[in-house]
Amino acid sequence: MFIGPVFTREAITAPRRPQFFVARVLLVAALLGLALTAWQVFVGSSGGGELDGPGDLARFGRVVFELLTPLVLTVAVLFSALFSAAAVSQEKSKGTLLLLLLTDLSNSELVIGRLLASLLTVLVSTLAVAPFLLLIALLGGVDHWQIAWALAVTVAAALASGSLGSMLALWREKTFQALALTAIGLVLWLALGEVIASGVLGTPLLGMNADDLAARVSPWRALTAAMEPRWGRAPALFGIDQPVATGAESAAWFVGVGVGLTMLLNAISVGMVRVWNPSRELRATPAGAASSAPRERVIAETISPTAPDESTVVVGKARGQDAAVHHAGGQSRPVWDNPVLWREVRTWAYGKKVLVVKAAYLVIFVVCALATVQTLGDAAALRSAIPPAALPMAPLLVVSLVLVNALSVTSLTGERDGKSLDLLLTTDLSPQELILGKLGGAFWNSREMIVLPLLLCGYLGWVGAVSGWELGVLMACVVVMDVFAAVLGLHAAMIYSSSRKAIGISVGTLLFLFLGVSTCMRMMLALSNTFDGQLASFLGFIVGGGLALFVALAWRNPSTAMALASFAAPFATFYAIVSFLLGSYSLVGFATVGTFGFATAAMLVPALSEFDIATGSQPTRED
Repeated sequence: MFIGPVFTREAITAPRRPQFFVARVLLVAALLGLALTAWQVFVGSSGGGELDGPGDLARFGRVVFELLTPLVLTVAVLFSALFSAAAVSQEKSKGTLLLLLLTDLSNSELVIGRLLASLLTVLVSTLAVAPFLLLIALLGGVDHWQIAWALAVTVAAALASGSLGSMLALWREKTFQALALTAIGLVLWLALGEVIASGVLGTPLLGMNADDLAARVSPWRALTAAMEPRWGRAPALFGIDQPVATGAESAAWFVGVGVGLTMLLNAISVGMVRVWNPSRELRATPAGAASSAPRERVIAETISPTAPDESTVVVGKARGQDAAVHHAGGQSRPVWDNPVLWREVRTWAYGKKVLVVKAAYLVIFVVCALATVQTLGDAAALRSAIPPAALPMAPLLVVSLVLVNALSVTSLTGERDGKSLDLLLTTDLSPQELILGKLGGAFWNSREMIVLPLLLCGYLGWVGAVSGWELGVLMACVVVMDVFAAVLGLHAAMIYSSSRKAIGISVGTLLFLFLGVSTCMRMMLALSNTFDGQLASFLGFIVGGGLALFVALAWRNPSTAMALASFAAPFATFYAIVSFLLGSYSLVGFATVGTFGFATAAMLVPALSEFDIATGSQPTRED
């Protein structure tokens, strides 16, 4: 009764959909494929293709556990926040949340039931990972307690991030605001842990050093502590002492913090759900609505509740009386030749609270910029295999691309959920006006997310951290990826009639590329010192990633161009990783600009030629 019928319905109907089973199968299959790829790299780097006994096998098990467990945590946290925020936003956009508020559901049943229903796939998929990790423990080098604490940290972080997305979606009216604030909140959460770990906040608290305190706050640091191979004595469970990793205490603290944060966020949501919803716009009641005025007059007063003037136009009769509509007072604004672009640029199409999103992004930019400046002066970082400016700039670039993508996809899904897309399609708007208008609006409203990273890149060139040619290549890659992210968002919104699925596919595709890059890079640095023959080891992962992209982006309208773009993207990503680690930055730029520029054209050209937008009124292949 505490969870309510919302979750019960999802738990009953979810197993009827193939996607519910496909998600966990794909996750475990991807982890297995990465483990096999790591095995090929590990055996190839050992010389002669043979292992030197159980010690090498245990070392391989430990390294694979440390490589794949952070990937599971990242997927769980990101998709928990994304699914919960998108689910609530879709309920609000379609108006079904108001219907739920009119029922006898309690606030807790509504909020917590919706949260657990949106997290059902993530939690079940995380549970499916447990047997895979236990198989890795059979290789040696990993203890069952390390696996248990790693899964506990993952579940606690997923619940906390999902609660954050749910609360922000219940608070904000626009889908983009909810998604953007959720993404920025997660980045600030992780950044807080890194700031604490760096020791810049001062003396240790309560006798703890900076690393211990950071592990009790940040999920990434807590997972690192849970995976520590050093041994100690755990608190007695049922009177029996158990040997566990010494980081288990920090992991246990984080689990408590995560559960407490989940309860706090949900308590706020439960207490404020009927205060935040419905919004003020829906609550507004015209002054003459309760009078006996004709229906047309009431509508006119709702549009412009001023006194009629000489410009009043008679539009019809109601109950034997003349009904008139007049324009609002004041000077009207001229509309551009492209009305879609005019609305996106000249009005608050995404709400005035989008300024809060931009202010939060500025905070992230300042933090990453200061970290970049500090890293450039660190002598130890200069000797690293990765350029020192890459580590603090990577989160900034990822957040920027995710926000541009989220703004683009929600610009069209919002029109569909608001029932205005059908009206746009019946007007004389051309496909070029609609698509280019939405793209122009996405670039204009996310201009801070595009310009500020470019300015930071310019700073690297000004201080001499990169050469002039490398600066040009870097800025070209950033611009191409920004355009790709925006076009990808519109493409997903056009081919999927479900807003939640469109947002998940769009943002998930970007996260897939970024997670694949980071995982492959960490695998190369951890398991091998050379890059000869690694293409054969990663071939299965490349082909599988290309197939997944093709299914996600081109299954509804397959084409040769989309097939080439889907299968070329993982290969180009692998090639860019190897070139980056070898210091061939020009090759990185050519691979990025060529591949993702072609993928952008493959999605954009068909969209500009004709209207082919899934509206949900006709059956599609996804159904």
